Amino acid sequence: MKFLLTFLGRHALTLGLVVIAAAVALHLWERNQRTPWTRDGHVRTDVVRVSTDIGGLITQVLVHDNQVVRPGQLLIVLDRPRRAAALGRAEAAITEARAQLDLARKEERRDLALRDLVATEAHEQNIAKVRTAEAALTRALADRDVAQIDMQRTEIRATVGGTVTNLDLHPGDYLAVGVQAMALVDAETLRVEGYFEETKLRSVSIGDRARIHLMGDDADIVGHVESIAAAIADDQRDNTGNLLPKVAPTFSWVRLAQRIPVRLHIDRVPAGTKLIAGRTATVEILPSTPLSVVGRHL
Repeated sequence: MKFLLTFLGRHALTLGLVVIAAAVALHLWERNQRTPWTRDGHVRTDVVRVSTDIGGLITQVLVHDNQVVRPGQLLIVLDRPRRAAALGRAEAAITEARAQLDLARKEERRDLALRDLVATEAHEQNIAKVRTAEAALTRALADRDVAQIDMQRTEIRATVGGTVTNLDLHPGDYLAVGVQAMALVDAETLRVEGYFEETKLRSVSIGDRARIHLMGDDADIVGHVESIAAAIADDQRDNTGNLLPKVAPTFSWVRLAQRIPVRLHIDRVPAGTKLIAGRTATVEILPSTPLSVVGRHL
């Protein structure tokens, strides 16, 4: 007994450090296994691909790269003189179609006045002329409507508020139909998406508070779980030409947990934080608290 007491007295500090280290290791292991957190998080946002459906030479570029714009703000002006000429041509076609229709109707009224003095065949031809002139006027009016739409779309405007990016256009460039002119980052859809291991999803619920730490920042962002992805791709299955499922015949004995996207709504951002889409984030889900309580503390 004396020997044991002497031994414990000499090595008490070492034993204490071992116990503390074991407790810390156990705590970290439980946190890693049970607490829902991930280093695989990213700032995400919706991106509007600004393009045109008419094409033409660019006459004005009214924004610059990385400029913040508001909804409806004018971004680019295309070749308006060409579209104005097309609209004028459509208006002239309407005038011509109306004149042809008036003439055909006069001939029809004359036939009705003369009655039996006009051959049946001639009368039927005049009726056909009226129908043809009416159709021509309808087509001319439709062409005018299309020309007006094209004229309006020579002005490309921002559909959402956000930041212009990837802009490399200059007056004199030709913008083809459907070609992306620039990207517009929608400021209203900024969010964080964390990819959590499926083994930790049982501890993640919609409405849970979240602590978000962006790489390189000191202060944390406060948010909450907005939604959880409904499906992910299955890399063990594919479809063949006859639509039958093709399943891999072998499977590795090491089975890693799948990662499921979890969307996080941003509730509070520290001053000076730059929310740039693509930034890396560490996400930790905090103990469940009703959103009404969270709102009172934000």
